[in-house]
Amino acid sequence: MVEAYFRGFIMVEKTGSVQADLSVTGSNEFQAGIFLIDKPVGPTSFRVVQQVRRALGIKKVGHAGTLDPCASGLLVVCVGRSATRIISSLVAGEKEYEATLKLGVTTDTLDMEGKIVEQRPVGSMERAKIEICLAGFVGEQQQVPPQFSAVKHKGKPLYHYARKGIEIVKEPRRIEITKIDCLEVGDDATVTFRVACSKGTYIRVLAADIGESLGCGAHLIALRRLRSGPFRVEDALPGLGLLDKDPARALLLEHLLTVEDVLGSI
Repeated sequence: MVEAYFRGFIMVEKTGSVQADLSVTGSNEFQAGIFLIDKPVGPTSFRVVQQVRRALGIKKVGHAGTLDPCASGLLVVCVGRSATRIISSLVAGEKEYEATLKLGVTTDTLDMEGKIVEQRPVGSMERAKIEICLAGFVGEQQQVPPQFSAVKHKGKPLYHYARKGIEIVKEPRRIEITKIDCLEVGDDATVTFRVACSKGTYIRVLAADIGESLGCGAHLIALRRLRSGPFRVEDALPGLGLLDKDPARALLLEHLLTVEDVLGSI
């Protein structure tokens, strides 16, 4: 767990050292840092980046791992050149999610935002059967990126083609599921599970594959990222606090992580 929060401090890039009390240097000298944000359902990850950019007045802002608009949870945002340079290292960490799928219904996007493709009887919903099914997904495997995703093909994301009805099938990618636990089996044909997985894992695809393994199909109806590498959502600042510029700036500076502290934790 990362606990290196700075209260009233900023980072100034000067020979790689962390310097400067906010009251001495002035707020305009903030140059780099990393922020853990609990993204709410609704905004895109890019929208959160825009809000951080506006609040801090810095153009060089990026995030370490996209969350779909319908997903919530931990978004790691890097501000400033020295922070954005380590995004690839931050993305590489294991991820943990809590997800809910709806059995018996498949959609073209594999989640609740898509069009219904097929409906099938669900059949038996015994928890023991579902737990056995989930356990079968632990380990290394090949996963094909979904049609509606940001994976690029000839410079454009797959969703660009999918929206035009053009199907582009990408090569499978190696992923690993290290742990998956059934949390709840609902009377409404829903299954909630927690999964720890490697980077690049699409939980939408996993949900659809679980549905096919159970013989009835499924699609994802809720997703929350709980962890990314050493960072946990319980340490994140609320994304709704970024809506107003001035309060957002104060909130961000209260939850600043320095690049040095983050590098020491990954």
